[in-house]
Amino acid sequence: MKFKADEIASVIQQEIEQFESRIDIREVGRVTEVGDGIARVYGLSSVMSGEMVEFTTRKGMVSGLAFNLEENSVGVIILGNFLAINEGDEVRSTGRLLSVPVGEGLLGRVIDPLGNPLDGAGPIVAAERRLVESPAPGVAGRQPVRQPLQTGIKAIDSMTPIGRGQRELVIGDRKTGKTAICIDTILNQKDTGVKCFYVAVGQKDSTVAGLIELLRHHGAMAYTTVIIAGASDPAPLQYVAPYAGCAMAEYFMYNGQDALIVYDDLSKQATAYRQLSLLMRRPPGREAYPGDIFYCHSRLLERAAKLNDELGGGSLTALPIVETLEGEVSAYIPTNVISITDGQIYLQPDLFFAGQRPAMNVGISVSRVGAAAQVPAMKKVAGGLRLDLAAFRELEAFAQLGTDLDVATQARLDRGYRMTELLKQGICCPMHVTDQVLSIYAGTQGCLDEVPLAEVNLWESQFLAFIHDEKKPLWQKITDTKKMDDVVKQQLDEAIAEFQKRYAGKKETVTV
Repeated sequence: MKFKADEIASVIQQEIEQFESRIDIREVGRVTEVGDGIARVYGLSSVMSGEMVEFTTRKGMVSGLAFNLEENSVGVIILGNFLAINEGDEVRSTGRLLSVPVGEGLLGRVIDPLGNPLDGAGPIVAAERRLVESPAPGVAGRQPVRQPLQTGIKAIDSMTPIGRGQRELVIGDRKTGKTAICIDTILNQKDTGVKCFYVAVGQKDSTVAGLIELLRHHGAMAYTTVIIAGASDPAPLQYVAPYAGCAMAEYFMYNGQDALIVYDDLSKQATAYRQLSLLMRRPPGREAYPGDIFYCHSRLLERAAKLNDELGGGSLTALPIVETLEGEVSAYIPTNVISITDGQIYLQPDLFFAGQRPAMNVGISVSRVGAAAQVPAMKKVAGGLRLDLAAFRELEAFAQLGTDLDVATQARLDRGYRMTELLKQGICCPMHVTDQVLSIYAGTQGCLDEVPLAEVNLWESQFLAFIHDEKKPLWQKITDTKKMDDVVKQQLDEAIAEFQKRYAGKKETVTV
């Protein structure tokens, strides 16, 4: 058997080229201190900030993230069971940044911030992965927010509308209905093509389980992904969770689709970040938060955008939630997030306990996108509603002094009470935008002025049923054109007059 010299040379050359790839040249370090979700590692002199590292323990591999690069050691936050790590354990750098699985396979699933399933429905099938930390789209890559994202809540869609690509803060004390607004918004995205992501940070597992069951009951889990870093999870996972959820939602935005993400809530993420920073001995600032807590939230929320047509025209809408203490909106974290977002929905405890739900304070709540994110019909019927209700609140406070009121002032008060009652809405009852337009038009035109306050909701439900049953072409015309022109307005006035006669007749029959 003869050997050819050129063949032998090529084999040797190939072996030499592949030799380096076979050698594990990753740096190796040792754990010098571990506890409370962090570890100090000696070695790893070439590790990068934000690089993934792997701990070799008796129970298997545990992932970590390089957090602090110090002179003689590296501070690592542990993304897993830190109790399995002991002093002296080996740590290896990976040369990779933290990434999570993305794609259609995540819809309908309940996962942790690293993309591991928590719902017992088998492994996540995802062909792609996306970096958890990625830069936000630049100004040139965006376009103005004009397309509405309907929440299904009358008070919000009429006075503080949300557009696709917007960042609207939901802020208020605990137990004032912040999560309920966001869940209703998710329910209202059914059949709209909007992919929804709910990130639960620091919430009770039982509470989140109830929300998941609610979404399943209403058929919303088909287009929703739930990312959980609960109160019982370590601080590193609570810190990473919003970024991981954002990366999963960004996949759809960059593929020309629309996505909605709810961060519930960023107050607890800030607390987790403060815990990690203090354990790493970073210098504390205001309220003991580290100096870069603003950057922590801004680099997250800036990733929400409406992309221009060249990038596919996709959008990512963010609804961050922030909890206040005793209505203190001027605290550190609330003011930070208010300054980052494009408006806020402030929920007031006094209104909530008085039965006004959603308990939105129309004086403080604002949308900086405004009527640009409303359908023309809603813009026309609800143009002055917000100012009218704010004026009503002031007039109501004045009337409580017990002074005698003239007829015109009393009429304004009566209409204000009825509009307030009309804007009340139960949870898990999102309304179609056309139904909202019809209700608000009837209220602002004074059609409810003669209706007793206790019967406002009954009148509204019967009126909408009347429209759907007997005036369906009119409803369909408003839905299709999204406009309220003079012809439609005349037809609607005639329909309301017909219903008023019928409603009064029913009432007289019941009285007899």
